[in-house]
Amino acid sequence: MRILPSTLALALFLLPLAVTPVPAVRADQAAPAVFADAYRETATRMLATGCPYAAWVAEGRHFLFFDPAGDGKTAEVFGDLATASRIAILVPGVDTTLVDFERGLGGVARRAPGVQGRTLYQQLSKRDRDVAVISWLGYDPPEGIGVAAATYGRARSGASLLVRFVRDMTLRRPDATITLIGHSYGSLVVGLAAPDLPEVRDLIALGSPGMGAGRAADLGGAHVWSALAAHDWIRRIPQIRLFGLGLGKRPSSAGFGASALPTDGVEGHDYYLTEGSATLRAVTDVVLSGGPRHEKPGRVS
Repeated sequence: MRILPSTLALALFLLPLAVTPVPAVRADQAAPAVFADAYRETATRMLATGCPYAAWVAEGRHFLFFDPAGDGKTAEVFGDLATASRIAILVPGVDTTLVDFERGLGGVARRAPGVQGRTLYQQLSKRDRDVAVISWLGYDPPEGIGVAAATYGRARSGASLLVRFVRDMTLRRPDATITLIGHSYGSLVVGLAAPDLPEVRDLIALGSPGMGAGRAADLGGAHVWSALAAHDWIRRIPQIRLFGLGLGKRPSSAGFGASALPTDGVEGHDYYLTEGSATLRAVTDVVLSGGPRHEKPGRVS
């Protein structure tokens, strides 16, 4: 097939977008133009890659970046990122790949970052339209419950990328309040990134095995919130850190200093952001107003 020069030029222009959190643009370019350019350029890459990604674009969904190499990376946006005064960034955990971004690991939709982000946005937008959610698969999570999942390696790399992403976001939206939400191993990524992100007001850890710190005060000054359901298998992971193995103290542990979020209706590790759960409602409260409504948040001490 003959490749037109203009097509080749476009492809070469778009290559850096696979690894750039937010496309490099003029410093004086307004946020709406920045995000519109990112959506359009990323859509071009996804259409060229084919299904299922081309179908996602055809559905009118918006993505800030897209890289199908390896296990893949992407970030989907729900809501109007250019105008939202509150932005929630959701970081997934172990075994998350681009292939499972929408269908979920094992075909279980509640495990999918795309589904979780959409569910959270729907809950938020019932109360306030001035909000956006980003499902951020911008790092390479470990595969399975092995050595990689029991160490900081992938999380440190992910934290560095998350810091860059959030800083780019705050550059474009300096007046927006950002909340970081980490599920499972994703909470370790959030915890390691937090000390370098003093602009982040709230950190939420869902089903967390550890956040890379021994206490909430070591996470950069943000308010730390934690939810750990009674039947979450994460509870069976030993709270150790020895010879580089282990993820340390869980934020739900006594003495860590995180505020406990309710877990009524949460049946296990993958149910925190499902419709009807008390945790989903509480996360919505944190994103919108800095804490659960109608009750004083309890701090685990």
